[in-house]
Amino acid sequence: MLAEARLVERFGTPAALAAIVLGFALARPDAFATAANLLNVTQQMAILAIVAAAATLVMVIGEFDLSVGFIASLAGVLVVKLLAAGTGIAPAILLTLLACAAIGALNGLVVHGLRAPSFIATLALGTIASGLAYWLSGGASLFQGIPPGFTALARAAAGPVPVLTLWMLAVLLAAGGTLALTVFGRRLIAIGSNREAARLSGVPIGRPVVVVFALSAALSGLAGVLLAARLGSVQHTMGESLLLPAYAAVFLGMTAFRGGRPNILGTAVGVAIIAVLANGLTILNVDPFFQKMVTGAIIIAAVMLRRFGMAAAR
Repeated sequence: MLAEARLVERFGTPAALAAIVLGFALARPDAFATAANLLNVTQQMAILAIVAAAATLVMVIGEFDLSVGFIASLAGVLVVKLLAAGTGIAPAILLTLLACAAIGALNGLVVHGLRAPSFIATLALGTIASGLAYWLSGGASLFQGIPPGFTALARAAAGPVPVLTLWMLAVLLAAGGTLALTVFGRRLIAIGSNREAARLSGVPIGRPVVVVFALSAALSGLAGVLLAARLGSVQHTMGESLLLPAYAAVFLGMTAFRGGRPNILGTAVGVAIIAVLANGLTILNVDPFFQKMVTGAIIIAAVMLRRFGMAAAR
């Protein structure tokens, strides 16, 4: 019984993903279980995965960044305004990401320097970012002055593989590698495990906190840039809907592989569950409102499954 419970605790979420995939494959093998649809799912989940990776990095240190969706919206508006003003594609993207990173660094300074709860600090600065996005866009959709080279960043493909999928893989590998293979990553994990013990062990706290918030904002900005490139237009609220699914993916990922700790591999599985559910239910012509209900039920079931496994393992 103990061994089975530990298997449930460690691998319940990946098993749930496999069961969902199998169910949809049996229900609609002609539409769901195809290589083309697999690539389509990876493309659909790419932008969410980037935002979820940003949220994961901050959660590793035991904090939350509720500004990720707002910053993604601001990034989309800012990059399109820069492009429309005649700025080159590369400079426009670089300036946008630097602006987002600066907001993230300010998040970190407020959280660490002023000891403000990250919930409050990031929500407040995210709201400011939302106001800036509205001001820059005038509350209207922006679609003029966007060059084809910019939209190709999210619409092109390398052979059969969508470029958005490659962006996602690059971000997930970079984030996972940073946590697993670098001194900076190990410091983040130490801070999240026990901040006071890390401090007493000589681990610097302030700089890693500020840097990880800046990284989170930069990744959120990248997601906003790619979303703008994919849509070919922007709205000042377009990234805000990414917040809740991103954290749902992170919490789903915490039930897998790492014993309740935020981790990039688990987050990728969580994003995949959300994306596969949306894709499969759409193929089955399920109404959007019911899709949200099913997604929420799956998340609750995954959390309950892990808690069952932990209780039985004791």
